[in-house]
Amino acid sequence: MKRSGNLVFFDDEKLVSSIMKANEGTGETLSPKAAEYLADAVLGRLVKNNAIVTTQMISEGVYEALNERDLWLTARQYREFKKDA
Repeated sequence: MKRSGNLVFFDDEKLVSSIMKANEGTGETLSPKAAEYLADAVLGRLVKNNAIVTTQMISEGVYEALNERDLWLTARQYREFKKDA
């Protein structure tokens, strides 16, 4: 569910792209494959536990997953990127 309340099909490529964009210039190493794995893990956990997944839930899940993997700078960039979106 989008912030506007609209229900849409989820585009996981956009999520992977935003994770990689947040990683740019941080000096932290994150491959596209690792970003894809991280996105899949977050989405899998959210879908398993919730009937409807919101954009906010995804953003928080990605932020937490990045921090758990000691990618603090990427997590901070991701949060800032999503806050401005």
